[in-house]
Amino acid sequence: MTADAAARVEQLRANLAAVHERIARGCAEAGRDPGAVTLVVVTKYFPASDVLLLHRLGVRHFGENRDQEAGEKFAEVRRALADAGEPDLTLHFIGQLQSNKAAHVAGYADVVESVDRAKLVTALAKGAHAADRRLQVLLQVSLDGAASRGGVLPEQADEMADVVAAQGLLDLRGVMAVAPLGADPDEAFARLHDVADGIRARHPDADWISAGMSGDLEAGLRHGATHLRVGTAILGSRPSLL
Repeated sequence: MTADAAARVEQLRANLAAVHERIARGCAEAGRDPGAVTLVVVTKYFPASDVLLLHRLGVRHFGENRDQEAGEKFAEVRRALADAGEPDLTLHFIGQLQSNKAAHVAGYADVVESVDRAKLVTALAKGAHAADRRLQVLLQVSLDGAASRGGVLPEQADEMADVVAAQGLLDLRGVMAVAPLGADPDEAFARLHDVADGIRARHPDADWISAGMSGDLEAGLRHGATHLRVGTAILGSRPSLL
């Protein structure tokens, strides 16, 4: 390992430890078991080398939101893991997804967290069928009433959940949301929890709540988050795209 790689792995190790400590404290305050919370490390814009270093540090869930980047990066990562005889990983697609790219995403992602319309559900199901693989799905819920920015409105979530559940190769696992900019994350995630309860009453296996990022993960934990999507707090500021 080069000196730069050694320094990077120590930086990632320290940042991971700090985030795990925040999760432990947040769970203790909420009376929850930290073992029931999954950390999804968001690696968008960061290289495959960082993914492999994080995997070496025990991370198994990763998040990406750009199809071309994610597809190429994680094909490389999975080849490297297979060649080394290392365990596989779980890839979460977390960004807004165009229907014409859904089939491609269904071929390599394990979880799609941003499902918000019937056309996308149909496209993902076709892609899963073509790839002969199951796909876990979360409904993205809009908590600011602006579905144009991604997310199904809370009052339409039950209907969309039924649409997903009707597809044979899609497994409805729960809900995801981002706290609106400038909003109280506790209020936002409390509403998401209510939506999740309504869906789970109809679909008992849909028990995931993906809520909370680097700046508000504690609020997510207070309101039942089972999955946290953390990037900056672990990887640092995104690298320059120039």
